[in-house]
Formats: sequence, structure tokens, C-alpha cells
Amino acid sequence: MPPEYCEFSGTQNKCKEWLLDNHEDVYVQLYGDVEGVTEKVAKVAIEGDSTTAPEGGRSGRTFVKDKSAKLEAKLERENQKKQSSRVIVKRVERTKRKSVTIVHGLEVFDVDLKKAAKMFANRFACGSSVAKNNQNQDEIVVQGDFSDDLHDLILAQWPQVPEDNIDLVEETKKKKTNS
Repeated sequence: MPPEYCEFSGTQNKCKEWLLDNHEDVYVQLYGDVEGVTEKVAKVAIEGDSTTAPEGGRSGRTFVKDKSAKLEAKLERENQKKQSSRVIVKRVERTKRKSVTIVHGLEVFDVDLKKAAKMFANRFACGSSVAKNNQNQDEIVVQGDFSDDLHDLILAQWPQVPEDNIDLVEETKKKKTNS
């Protein structure tokens, strides 16, 4: 096959070796002089002065310190976000005696929502799924009134969720009045 097609075949390494052995000029034209480039890079690395600072005059140590400080600040912000975020367990009335329980906010505490929904379904013997709400955020919808049980289960299963951050909300439909 033509040497230009070596790149697209499944045996690119074999093709390169054959090309280097039989037609070195074509190899250099297609893939460049690899040996010459590596020699030049090594020469530059050896000649490079270690006192010169990378990136606009900063030394390597301060760059590492800045990076670690940024990482610590990011972790602190995430921790603050976790402490301020809320897990809402809401009971929503559907019809006369039917209701669903919606759990929102668990994803902030690194909980896999699909696994949690499956665990809720198995524990309570009901239907449970992950759905998007009106704000396009994921939430777990459990069929049935399990708000108190879910509160206890969340505390037992995921210790990273503080008890103070869990809110129980009950949403009922307004009764129609005949006026």
C-alpha cells in the first residue's frame, strides 16, 4: 500500500519500521526527522539555565505554592457549599389518598442518585426513579408517603449529610370551595 496510507491502517508501527528500513527519505518527509528533533530537545534541556524562572518570572516553587493555595481555596468553597446546601424531602399529594415523596439536593453530597433511587425502591417496595424538575435539576421521586422513613434512611446511609441540612416539607393540594 502507499506510504501515505500507513497512518490509517491497523499496522502503523510495522509500516513505519518498513518505511524507515527501505525508504528513509520518504519516512523523513512524512514523519520528520525524529532523531534530530530528540537531539535538539536534549541539547536545549541541557543548555537551559536552571536559574531562569518559568512563566513570566515566577519560580517553580511559588508556582507550586500558588497552585496548592488555589486547590485549598477550591476545597474550602466546596465544603462551604456542602454545609450551606439543603436536602429537601417533600411529600406531594397527588389524588385523594395517593402521594409521592420527592428528594432533592442529595447530589451535592456526592450521592449517586440512580443507586439511591434503586435502594429506596428496594427498601420500601415501591416505584422510585430519578427525574428532572422544573428547574432542570435531578431529583428522586418515590411513589408513596415515605418522608419520615427517608429522613432516617438518608441519615443512616450517608453520614456526610448533616441532619440539620435535611428539611421535611409537606405540600398539599388546596381543596376546592363551592362558592
